[in-house]
Amino acid sequence: MDFIGGLPRVKGKDIIYVVVDRLSKYAHFFTLGHPYSAKEVAMVLLKGVVKLHGFPVSIVSDRDPLFLSLFWKELFKLAGTQLRMSTSYHPQTDGQTEVTNRCLETYLKCFVGPKPKQWVDWLHWAEYWFNTNYHASSRMTPFKALYGREPPMLLKAGTIPSKVEEVNQLFHQRDGILEELKANLAKAQNLMKQYADKHRRELTFEVGDWVFLKLQPYKLKSLATRPYAKLAPKFFGPYQVLKRVGTVVYQLDLPPQVQIHLVFHVSLLKKALKPHQTPQPIPLMLTEELELEVSPEDITDSKMNGQGNLEVLVKW
Repeated sequence: MDFIGGLPRVKGKDIIYVVVDRLSKYAHFFTLGHPYSAKEVAMVLLKGVVKLHGFPVSIVSDRDPLFLSLFWKELFKLAGTQLRMSTSYHPQTDGQTEVTNRCLETYLKCFVGPKPKQWVDWLHWAEYWFNTNYHASSRMTPFKALYGREPPMLLKAGTIPSKVEEVNQLFHQRDGILEELKANLAKAQNLMKQYADKHRRELTFEVGDWVFLKLQPYKLKSLATRPYAKLAPKFFGPYQVLKRVGTVVYQLDLPPQVQIHLVFHVSLLKKALKPHQTPQPIPLMLTEELELEVSPEDITDSKMNGQGNLEVLVKW
């Protein structure tokens, strides 16, 4: 599950909440208004997913503060649902919703571009088409994977003309949006596959191998910027591989004083050709997000600027 933001606010909604079943690829799209709480999202999940499919065995998501909240953890702990967060600095772990999000975003850009505030009205048809479209990975539609049969055929507009002109217009409008949606999402899925295949690296490591670790670019947790960020090393190590966790994640033997996760996606690793070369140590002040955490040493001066805001001179 994930969120799509940055949408025009319509009827109090500006967020799409995406939930995808990992096995069938069946997806649900819900609208939310920002700001939203963990309780609000949980209620949407209960009313829109749990009532139809029951509580999930596990939920894969990114490390959004909402998914890390005590309420969220306790709710699904009592429901018997395992919460699985994406690997550090590798949100692609939540691959199902990443792909679905990009397809949906492309649809919204291509279709409602001239009329952006119509996205809420047509989101349900986007969900219908996504779930009734053939998926190459499963060799069937998500609808069939979930229900064991194909969905009933939609009658084309004009097949059985209605005496009510508004009904005829509604059917013509529906057919138009589904055809345009089909073309846009198919194009998006094809482009994403080409891009992924082009940039995919088929790397494997053995226990005992030495590898370099790529860390996220440094970010200070303050208003100050880091000078010389471009000169900072991209890789640290080398460090020894302790074990393989799954198919694309490895646990490394990091120094005990570095308080971060020990498992990393293969895309963050590079094999060390000379394991015994002088190592580049990991900075000790790293957060769980692999960012450098620096605290100010002193406030040396302050003043009010022309806009009436307080400015301070910080010594780091």
